Amino acid sequence: MSAAPEGVGKLLQLYSIPYSTNVERVMLALGHKSLEAQLLTVDPVDRRDVRRVSGQPLVPVLVDGEEVVVDSMDIIRHLDARHPDPPLYPSAPASRAEMLIFIDWFDRLWKTAPNALVAELRLMSPDPDRVSSLAASMRSALDRFEALLEDREYLFGAFSAADCAAFPFLRYALGRAEDDDEPFHRVLEEYQRIDGTHPRLEAWIARVDSRPRGSIEPGRGTAPAAGPVSDGRTRA
Repeated sequence: MSAAPEGVGKLLQLYSIPYSTNVERVMLALGHKSLEAQLLTVDPVDRRDVRRVSGQPLVPVLVDGEEVVVDSMDIIRHLDARHPDPPLYPSAPASRAEMLIFIDWFDRLWKTAPNALVAELRLMSPDPDRVSSLAASMRSALDRFEALLEDREYLFGAFSAADCAAFPFLRYALGRAEDDDEPFHRVLEEYQRIDGTHPRLEAWIARVDSRPRGSIEPGRGTAPAAGPVSDGRTRA
């Protein structure tokens, strides 16, 4: 029997803030792999603990034994390498490359429109033409997701890192929690409503939403939450 990788068996620690889309990415990955983690929720306006452990202010941050990993998709790749069964990435090089290209497109290009909308709507006099153009970009992207889901339960067939990457953002097409007033999430809700126009996407959102988020042991002595904040604009 081979020895477990160094650090395996120790309780994972995941630094979070309330309503973080990027933390939810990691929690979906934890749930898929039936991993336990201690969720350390920090105050979004006081991130000293996050800086202390990782050298930067953004969440999620994963502490896995002596190793500290930042960036949601880097964390998911770390978990997949450390705990390969069940997988989140294809083993075939071409299929893996296709999934990595999709995730890169989502983080570098898809996020551009909602982030720009948040910035535009904060202006004293938002440009209606720019708002309309950005909103159209978000709506047209919904057609791509709908097409990907033809004859598939998940974006690439089986549940994968692609679903972890996209779901926390696309879920807002069906609404948000009443106490979630983060501007980024309001934009995601208002400008990508599907209202029955994308049935496969709507079914996929419900399907992924029903999946486990991992067995989370709440952290003790963590800073109180100051309110719903997301890192959707700053960290993939």
